[in-house]
Amino acid sequence: MADEQTFEILLSEFRRVGVDPDTFSAMLALRPEEALRALRALADGAGPSAFLAQLRKNGTVIAGAPTDDARKNRLIRPRDKSA
Repeated sequence: MADEQTFEILLSEFRRVGVDPDTFSAMLALRPEEALRALRALADGAGPSAFLAQLRKNGTVIAGAPTDDARKNRLIRPRDKSA
């Protein structure tokens, strides 16, 4: 598939699912086929959280996204909301 055609298909799938690719920085680390596989498994309007969950379910590593191990080991701490 040509790069331009792949890009257009990805954009239409993102719109269908309700993910704004302009604000989704994890996309920089995804291969197009991984993104398409996850997007096509989702219902219309599923949203960004469902997209991330589907990527994780497919075993896709998302750069910069906290892992379950990091959360369990408290390597990533919740923000202090008292400030």
